[in-house]
Order: sequence, then C-alpha cells, then structure tokens
Amino acid sequence: MKKISLLGATGSIGQQTLDVIEQHPEKLQLVAMSIGENVALGREIIHKFSPKLVSVKSKETCEIFKSEFSSQIQFVYGDEGLVEVATFNEATIVLNAVVGSVGLLPTLKAIEAKKTIALANKETLVTAGHLVMDAAKRHNVEILPVDSEHSAIFQCLQGEKEKNVEKIILTASGGSFRDRTREELKDVTVKDALNHPNWSMGAKITIDSATMMNKGLEVIEAHWLFDLPYEQIDVLLHKESIIHSMVEFHDSSVIAQLGTPDMRVPIQYAFSYPDRFPMPASKERLHLWEIGKLHFSKPDFDRYRALGLAFHAGKTGGTLPTVLNAANEVAVSGFLNGKISFLEIEELIEGTMEKHDTIKNPSLDIIQQVDFETRAFVRELIEKK
Repeated sequence: MKKISLLGATGSIGQQTLDVIEQHPEKLQLVAMSIGENVALGREIIHKFSPKLVSVKSKETCEIFKSEFSSQIQFVYGDEGLVEVATFNEATIVLNAVVGSVGLLPTLKAIEAKKTIALANKETLVTAGHLVMDAAKRHNVEILPVDSEHSAIFQCLQGEKEKNVEKIILTASGGSFRDRTREELKDVTVKDALNHPNWSMGAKITIDSATMMNKGLEVIEAHWLFDLPYEQIDVLLHKESIIHSMVEFHDSSVIAQLGTPDMRVPIQYAFSYPDRFPMPASKERLHLWEIGKLHFSKPDFDRYRALGLAFHAGKTGGTLPTVLNAANEVAVSGFLNGKISFLEIEELIEGTMEKHDTIKNPSLDIIQQVDFETRAFVRELIEKK
C-alpha cells in the first residue's frame, strides 16, 4: 500500500489523481491533502476519502471544517499547512499538483523528510532547480515526473544509458491558438484562450499552453530532471498530442511514448513505478488506425515568443528563470481578470526580464525575494495599464 499526500486536491491534476487512487484502493491510499479556493469540492473529497490531515487556505475555513468533521481528521491552514501535508509522517509519496511557485517550499521540505516526490508543479524546478535536485541527491530521494511530456521521456529512458542520449524532444499541441497568426491574436478573449483542443486543464496552464510558455517551463524542467544542456532539448509541434515526447540516441534511434491525451496515465505511472498498474477496461485506448495521420512542425520563435524567452532564461540561469515564472504568473492572472490583452502577457514578461540583473547560484532566500519583487513590479505595470 502506497500512502499519498496530495498537494492541490481540488485542481485539475488533483482531481485526476483522486480518480487514480479510487481505481486502485488495494494499492493506493490518500492520507493527507491540501485544497485551495474550492471549499465545497474539498468538503466532498474529505467525505469520500477520509484523509487524516487536511490543509486549507484560510484559518476561517480551517475552523469551519473542524466543527463539521470528526476529530480524527486534523485540519491545518496556510503555507505552514502545505508543509505539514508535504511532510506528513504516514505518507510515502507526495504528489505536488499545486499551481505556481507556492509549491517550492513544500517540495524541499518533503525531500528533507525523505518522501518520494511525484512532481506536477513545474514551477518548483523552474524557479529553484539547482536547489531541488541537489537536495534530492543529498537525501537520496526520487523525483518522478508527472507532466505527460517528462513522464514520456522518463519512460523512454528506462533501461537506457545516459551517455547514449543525443537529445530529448518535447512535443507541444500548440494550444488554443495554434492555427492563428500572430496578427490574429490581438483581440482574442479569455474564453477563446481557455478552449484547448486536446487537454482538460486548469485555467492558468491552459493560458500557458496558448502562449507556449507552458512548453518553455517544461524545457527548463527537463534540463533539471534529466541533467541535459539546453542544446540537447528540442520542442516539436504535434497537434494530436498522441506522441507525448521522444528521445533520440547517438545511433540515430528514436524512442517515443504514445497514448491518448489523459493525465491519469502519467499520474498512475508515478505511483506504480517501477511497475505498472492496469487501467480500467472502460478507459479509452489508443487506436492508431482511427487517427490515421499524425502531424509535426517546428515551432516559430517569432510566433511563440514566450518559448524563446524561456530558452533564454534557462540558458542564462541564476534568478532569471524565477523572474520569467513570477512575471508570467502575474501576467496570466491579469489576462484572466480582463486587465491586459493576450499579447501583453509576453510583453510584460520580456520587459521584466530585460530590467533584471541576474544573480548566479541564488539561495532560497534570494529566490523568494526576487519572486516577491518581480510580482510586485509586474502588478504595478498592470495597474498602470
């Protein structure tokens, strides 16, 4: 029995994680979890799964839940509550599915507590990859990727030698606006942007997919996860999202991982690794003869400026990826709230990066300070608009 602490239970990844846990009650148990704004859904999950520890966002919600549920369930709140869930003594695996850099500290604390990390929070490695991977090595902790692309690469590398890898190739759907020119993006709406053609995801990651920042963040994440220079990481546009990513080897062989677009597959693999759990017979299977054709093209960095910004931030290193991520989170929020246009997301990120003096090998305190200052700076720019 693997016992799971789930950070972000009410989000898109969190909900699909609960589906996986429910499908394998003899193998998986939810023992701790955190929830965000969706208190009603959080209440339903508590009733259904009866975790032993629950973290909520506010003290008020914490007190309400304490009055509603059995004293056998412990309730905590805030950033400290996230850390308590991440380090819960009964948990063997921590799945970090929160959105944004708020996931960094709980991940580091979970590593120190020697928990296996199933990582769906890419911002953790984007903002502090050097700290996280160093901590994982020191504490001998496995970090198992949950993003479909990184899980695909991880699966392709099983049984292979690192020295034989020529490059890794991350596939990208192209997002909601993949068939539009840059000129046609000037007046797109939030509703348009949230209409992803392949995947069912949360609002923030769906917007990131539309700008291709999501793929840029994944490039930085892949650099840390697989210890490869950026020159050995490629991105390929693939509309169908059937090939989730590939690895090319020195002998010119290419191994790809294929499947239907379903996040439950990489989530389940992180839980079952190095084994595989069966999927229910009701789950949609991949029938290539029904698809008929798969399409591929190289991304245009002029069209997808965010992708180029991410490669630049990653290669520069230091605090610049922290700035990239923080500026993006605030800018996306500004777009979702109707304060800026879609194309202004990239403009704000690029302008903020240009003004930043990069600090090499930053400590956690420096990363958190840069993150805070960047968010304040971008919020001020948005308010001026």
